[in-house]
Amino acid sequence: MSQPEVQMGPNFIRNIIDEDLASGKHQTVITRFPPEPNGYLHIGHAKSICLNFGLASYYRGRCHLRFDDTNPVKEEQEYIDAIKEDVRWLGFEWDEYEFHASDYFETLYAYAEKLVEKDQAFVCDLTPDEMREYRGTLTEPGKQSPFRGRSVEENLDLLRRMRAGEFADGSRVLRAKIDMASPNLNLRDPIIYRILRATHPRTGDAWCIYPMYDFAHGQSDSIEEITHSLCTLEFQDHRPLYDWFCEALEIYHPQQIEFARLNLTYTVMSKRRLLELVNEKHVSGWDDPRMPTLSGMRRRGFPAAAIRTFCERIGVGKSDSVIDMTVLEDCVREELDQSAPRAMGVLRPLKVTITNYPEGASEEFTAPCHPKNPEMGCRTIPFSREIYVDRDDFMEDPPKKFFRLGPDREVRLRYGYIIHCDEIIRDPASGEVTELRCSYDPETGGGKLPEGRKKVKGIIHWVSAAHALPVKVRLYDRLLSVADPAGEKQRDDRELLNPDSLEQIDKALVEPGLATAEPGDAFQFERLGYFVVDAADSEPGRPVFNRVVTLRDTWAKVAEN
Repeated sequence: MSQPEVQMGPNFIRNIIDEDLASGKHQTVITRFPPEPNGYLHIGHAKSICLNFGLASYYRGRCHLRFDDTNPVKEEQEYIDAIKEDVRWLGFEWDEYEFHASDYFETLYAYAEKLVEKDQAFVCDLTPDEMREYRGTLTEPGKQSPFRGRSVEENLDLLRRMRAGEFADGSRVLRAKIDMASPNLNLRDPIIYRILRATHPRTGDAWCIYPMYDFAHGQSDSIEEITHSLCTLEFQDHRPLYDWFCEALEIYHPQQIEFARLNLTYTVMSKRRLLELVNEKHVSGWDDPRMPTLSGMRRRGFPAAAIRTFCERIGVGKSDSVIDMTVLEDCVREELDQSAPRAMGVLRPLKVTITNYPEGASEEFTAPCHPKNPEMGCRTIPFSREIYVDRDDFMEDPPKKFFRLGPDREVRLRYGYIIHCDEIIRDPASGEVTELRCSYDPETGGGKLPEGRKKVKGIIHWVSAAHALPVKVRLYDRLLSVADPAGEKQRDDRELLNPDSLEQIDKALVEPGLATAEPGDAFQFERLGYFVVDAADSEPGRPVFNRVVTLRDTWAKVAEN
């Protein structure tokens, strides 16, 4: 099973596994990643994927990919395919160890009959509202169903007739017979099977009753001989039920271990809420680059290696916490800083005419593709009399630490000449600055500084007007406007959306060499940030660029370059 190199630091789960291997309780480690195919995976799932596959790789065991397909109403083949793509994109493979809860429907049903035969399960006719009423509260015990005393023979007959389709949807359920007075609500005679007529993505219409997750989960773990069943903390209260089923059925009993889920600032992790964003068209789809889905992050340009590093860096704990989005963004910057070639782009073009440069003339400057990686080689950048600089690099009344262009100021064009701003041209009607007329120092080309020439503090990026490639650029920001959406329970989710999460620039300009960039290619636009060629909307020779993350540079830092 080919896997990426996994850096697995010490954690409490590793301590448990080490003890199990040392004691001989287990000879190998078998984990599983069990997503429900009712939506796309998000960054929270990435933590579970990296943990389960990472531990299996670290201990030279194996990790199963098992689809929890027990609710056909919400599950689709599209989601199954997307989950596989996401896990592979993160770098993990499961080889022949792909399973589905539906693989075990016959076995699970046989387990249900076994519980009935042991008088540990019964068919209940209570309506959903009545069942909620009978269940009790956290401070008050529940009441036993009036159908709890049915005989084994009657329960077995009713269960078989449920499977045969004799009863209407929702009219009856099979419940475990545990303890209606238990302080743990999960043990108050939980539902095992419900009647549900829906076409299943894999089994079609073969079944009209389906097992509940709490029943199917542990038994599937048992069938696959999972050694360590890793779940997030919300399943801690479900563990007694997990244990009860295995013990009542007298089958192999895996160990369930809970760890803290990933919570990220400015992010919603609920599949239901993400689905609402998609269905209500607040985003363009599950792969919208603002979404915390893995497909969205892939399209945004987040490298898979950066997400693995992030999951390693945040560690594995037992207490819920919220991780700042900047931790993830820093991992992305670190990865792209090493791998992304450099280029120059101008997002908000401002025309500059070099008045003392010959009309019709042009030349080329040579620049490294990556200043820290000479093996990437060099690129050529055309220069001509008319260029474009970024409008943000000019101010008429600049503050003290603004070292870019201004009236009667000098800057160096990155890899090019030093220029001096001589004149400002305005639109007669609006007064807006439409052009700068500058002069250049011909002795300073290619970064040269003649002896005795005063060094300028500012360096700005630019493109040649005659050669630049017009492109569309999308600038993405946080999807939500609040860091802790969980703390905003009084506000509708839609009110938390950041209205500035997307800015589209239709007339940006980049170096002409980027015309051959392909979907997924990432670049650092110097001084602007990291950008990737959009995989959905780009066409040959007409790339669309998504901003992955910004740079950390400030005005002062730019001035030092």
